[in-house]
Amino acid sequence: MNLYVNFLIYLGVALLLLLIGMILFEKSTTKINEFQLIREKNISAALSLGGKLIGLAFVLGSSIENSISLLDMVIWGAIGIVAQIITFIIAELVTIRFSINQAIKEDNRAVGVILFTLSISVGWVVAKCLTY
Repeated sequence: MNLYVNFLIYLGVALLLLLIGMILFEKSTTKINEFQLIREKNISAALSLGGKLIGLAFVLGSSIENSISLLDMVIWGAIGIVAQIITFIIAELVTIRFSINQAIKEDNRAVGVILFTLSISVGWVVAKCLTY
């Protein structure tokens, strides 16, 4: 297949997976609307969502780099997205003493930075696991 066409196909599929991953992340991990909070200039929500996006990008980048076909990339990208979401849910359970969602609503930037860092760190580790 033509190199340029192949590039565009992988790019299109990866961006679609990134969008799907963000939607799934938003729907399954938060009881708040981070996009709405960001429109209201909530820094913690922006950090939380931004970290999720970067973490997912690491995972999808690794799935592209290590895949042997487009289908392989999609499968491992989806596995990586699910791993990110599960880890975030576990973090919410581990921090049961306080509500992450409430902290984001209240623009607790310390929590926002921790979530940002957690999402990037987990994304990096998951991405490194997606190798043959």
